[in-house]
Amino acid sequence: MVAKSPINQAERDKLIDYLFQFITPERKNRFEKIIQYRTRFLTVVLEDIFQSHNISAVLRSCDCFGVQDVHIIENKNQFQINPDIALGASKWLTLHQHNKSENNTLSCIKALKAEGYRIISTSPHKNDINLEELDITQKTALLFGTELNGISETAAKHADGFVKIPMVGFTESFNISVSVALCLFNLTDKIRKSNVNWKISENEKSEIMLEWLRNTIQSSEAIEKKFYTTN
Repeated sequence: MVAKSPINQAERDKLIDYLFQFITPERKNRFEKIIQYRTRFLTVVLEDIFQSHNISAVLRSCDCFGVQDVHIIENKNQFQINPDIALGASKWLTLHQHNKSENNTLSCIKALKAEGYRIISTSPHKNDINLEELDITQKTALLFGTELNGISETAAKHADGFVKIPMVGFTESFNISVSVALCLFNLTDKIRKSNVNWKISENEKSEIMLEWLRNTIQSSEAIEKKFYTTN
């Protein structure tokens, strides 16, 4: 992107208005409609998920349910997207890759807790509750581990709670991408029907809108450079 340094909201809004002329009115209306449903009250955390098709399906579900942020913990496995499954979902989301620390799980959890999130793991646990029973009055980060091993000991130790998705069949668990979709379907519906402040701020809306425009306009860097040289 051209503008690497932070810009204030007024400057950002001017840039957004300028970039709007490079997309169709229909797309502009769609952007403005969809941004109203975006939330950061819920976020998804993926710990060492190595199957690219699963990660991609998770990103698609997050976009569909309006969850803006996805945190990717990379301890052993590198984050990869399968474009045939994600269908471009990643360009609508804010992805946070945690791969710089000795213990990326711990650093991710600490960062989320500092932002006011409680960490809820979806791995089976003796102190778990059904998904429907989960209190949704506090910002929540849903942490998912691998299908084979579940979450790590570090994640389990620092989690604030555990939930399970009720099942009545012989299979012990859902596929990770299905689990994410079921959790988000349930919880996004609950928060939007509640009195909690689940919506993003006007400043966050403009930040996200700018990224959407940058990610979808061809030659956006050159166009943005022209904006800065003429304003």
